[in-house]
Amino acid sequence: MPTAAIKENAFENIPSIKAKTLRINLNPNIYGTFAEIGAGQETARHFFRAGGASGTIAKAMSAYDKAFSDAIYGSEEDGRYVTQARLKRMLNHEMQLVEERISRDSNPDYLFFTYANTVATIDFSKRYKGHGWVGIRFQLDPQQKEYDEIVFHVRFKQNEARLQQETLGILGVNLIYGAYFKFHKPKKLLKYLYDHIDKDTLEIDMVNFTGPNFKDVDNRLMSLQLIKNDMTDAVMFGPDGNNLLPAAALYKKNILALRGSFRPVTKVNMDMFKKSYDIFIREQTVEYENTIVVFEITLSNLRASGEIDEQDFMDRAELLCSLGHTVLISKFQEYYKLVEYFNNYTKAKIGLTMGVNNLIDIFDEKYYRHLSGGILEAFGKLFFKDLKVYLYPMKDPNTGQIMTSNNLKVHPRMKELYKFFKYNGKVMDIIDYDPDVTHIFSRDVLKKIMNGEEGWEEELPEGIAEIIKNKKLFTRKEETVPKKEKERA
Repeated sequence: MPTAAIKENAFENIPSIKAKTLRINLNPNIYGTFAEIGAGQETARHFFRAGGASGTIAKAMSAYDKAFSDAIYGSEEDGRYVTQARLKRMLNHEMQLVEERISRDSNPDYLFFTYANTVATIDFSKRYKGHGWVGIRFQLDPQQKEYDEIVFHVRFKQNEARLQQETLGILGVNLIYGAYFKFHKPKKLLKYLYDHIDKDTLEIDMVNFTGPNFKDVDNRLMSLQLIKNDMTDAVMFGPDGNNLLPAAALYKKNILALRGSFRPVTKVNMDMFKKSYDIFIREQTVEYENTIVVFEITLSNLRASGEIDEQDFMDRAELLCSLGHTVLISKFQEYYKLVEYFNNYTKAKIGLTMGVNNLIDIFDEKYYRHLSGGILEAFGKLFFKDLKVYLYPMKDPNTGQIMTSNNLKVHPRMKELYKFFKYNGKVMDIIDYDPDVTHIFSRDVLKKIMNGEEGWEEELPEGIAEIIKNKKLFTRKEETVPKKEKERA
């Protein structure tokens, strides 16, 4: 059992920042360094002010000048300083110094840590709000050879650099405190990062836990916590299961997004993806090496059957990652909000792959009553600049007719608006679809899996049925299988 594990009964109510820093300072074993760049030495300041810091702080430094910083940590290939790579260099360098300079023979019980941040606060013109990387590398047992690590990315929302600095200082205290006293409850640790911080002032949009004490932590599940706890609007993870920073993954990229429940991912999902991608990649200005495909699941879809089922989420993520796809979990029920989000990071081409029902929903006015400009305001954001919808046909279950952009039915009041976007090339039919898979719906496949029926395997992409069977995914029966929820436009 790690020596930092202490009963928390007396501390379950939110302790003050001074109480947190004092508790760490008065622990004779917790010992390390602070390296803060870009927003003062706000975290170290709290520890100095609390008193008793001489037994905790080995060093506190801030290499503000770029040349001096490069001399200490080395230079980055891209020349940037507020990056995850820079933070990792800082953590590596500072921990190496602690190990070299502090004798284990003289201090056998020390639990080493190094806390670091590299940030850019709001600029003078107030055009860029600021962002940063924050992390801690630490031990929970003096015999621990491999360190534990928590790293995350923040976006500032306050309009003054001073306020952002103060927020960062509190955040740093919460992180160090959580690392030592809440490490065994990583979900709660994430929530406690906001102790004494208003969520309107700071966004955490990526986090990764690594190390021996976090070996059972799935970082995709930690991403989900960021969304559930209103820490951010969207999170991403790659095929390897590691969380991605959306800003880095989407920056200046052409984006093709496919929304769905993927419960489970089916042949029709993959046909939609492959056929729309073939069209998208041939569009003018779209280059293969500068294009990303995103499979998006909305939070409302995860909540379709009530509270979010984390195991169900992991089942979906497991399958999409096994197919080599990047996954986005978002709060954006309306498509125009998703497009707005993408436009924060790219001015390149955006494609949305969707079925007929989803496009019909986009032209339903009820989803835009909360906007002062109504549907026109939403469409101004949705069809902004270089966006195109790739429409997958649907077979009418009653008539057998194939529904496309040419014969779908929108509300009479919306007909002319629909024609405008249709004839201006904003909606393109996928014509080389596979007619043999149009009857497949995820909800029907899921029902068969849960009821132990046969034949569902043929409706899934190659290899997916084996994964579901081997890992027993989607096998928990529910009282009712939720009807397919319509995603808002």
